[in-house]
Amino acid sequence: MTATRVLILGGKAGIIRKASALGFEIVHIQKPSAFDPAVVEHCAQLLLVDYQDVPTVTALVRALHEQRPFVRVFTQTEAAQVVAGHLTEALGLPGNGARTTRLLHDKPALRALLNERGIGPVPTVVGPTHDELRDFVKTHGGAVLKPTMGSGSLGVRMITSPDETDAAWAWRQEFGLGTFMAEQRLIGDELSVETFSAGGRHTVVAVTGKETGGGAVELGHVVPAPLTDRDRAAVHAMVLDLLDAVGLVDGPAHTELILTADGPRVVESHSRRGGDRINELVRLVHGVDLEEATYRLAQGGDPLPTPATRGAAAIRFLVAEPGVVTSVAGAADAESAPGVVDVDVQVGQGDTVHELRWSEDRCGYVVARAEDAATAVRLAAEAAARITITTEPATGGAEAARATLGDLLEEVDEVLDPFAAATTTPAAATRTR
Repeated sequence: MTATRVLILGGKAGIIRKASALGFEIVHIQKPSAFDPAVVEHCAQLLLVDYQDVPTVTALVRALHEQRPFVRVFTQTEAAQVVAGHLTEALGLPGNGARTTRLLHDKPALRALLNERGIGPVPTVVGPTHDELRDFVKTHGGAVLKPTMGSGSLGVRMITSPDETDAAWAWRQEFGLGTFMAEQRLIGDELSVETFSAGGRHTVVAVTGKETGGGAVELGHVVPAPLTDRDRAAVHAMVLDLLDAVGLVDGPAHTELILTADGPRVVESHSRRGGDRINELVRLVHGVDLEEATYRLAQGGDPLPTPATRGAAAIRFLVAEPGVVTSVAGAADAESAPGVVDVDVQVGQGDTVHELRWSEDRCGYVVARAEDAATAVRLAAEAAARITITTEPATGGAEAARATLGDLLEEVDEVLDPFAAATTTPAAATRTR
């Protein structure tokens, strides 16, 4: 009997392994810069091609599909979402098409749709001049300046008062944020909603609480978020309205919101499971692996087990002073702390710690479980505090601090808009997107 043939764009070996365990014949397309030999044993074919090179990957996938058809196109990687939607539509396969994946990748397009439908309207201005930005901040009391595409808090800057506008504008120019928008700064608890859809039917699996310390980069999460029944109902309703509005058909979605005094407001949404180990928190608490459920869509039937809450789980991210790491201590002590289920310190002696510009600048994490959310948060924070990452100022630190958006994207070998990159030079697409 021939195994079900699926195409997977991007993803680490652990995610590909989950598809392999379900018995699929996997054709995996991965960027050469992200190749991991551990993935080879799980693939029938492994093609080292930049999946953000839209003309090349489209021609390649069409030829592979004509040779032996795929049942589904999958990706669990943000950088490949719009390409996966494009390929799904081009091959006539079930799943989320180009319109849906584009709406969830293009922040101004999503905001315009939500505002038009009255789904938690938020004042927004796209590509304002300096004076227009200043007027916007004066009118709304604050703003969030950010790229029109992207994730991981990359290029996000908070403006809390009109007095900060000039500094934010100067930062935008220095950072190379050429295509940008500003939205009203929302005040309230930050949440994300983890959902799963099959055939256009949406299930809320979990609501995640977030901690940012007042900045843009997330420092911790907890599942489930502590909410009143009234707030939970309002959050669920808004997310389901959003998913219907964008036409999401299949798979996970990760929708970020802020619970304001006027009710929930959507920040952004993505056609994938949440990053930052949120999938692991959901699995620990609700018994649902959203990555595995995604692949089960290719098997037919109901891919999602019934969620059942068992206590709470929290993650606390490790941060350190910018500089060169001279020592790391306390990891073993953290592992033995009450409630801890996972510790991952991602820096070592000689590594460079940058200022907290985006999620990639964090230094690792601690995950803890407990009977309730408050205790899980406390245990994760206490265990993380046992880990000490010592740094000393780096030579050329000022130069590193001036890294642009293009520099950071080049480090991870990504562009924010692969369809723009198809009609411009890669360098130009990186700089302006």
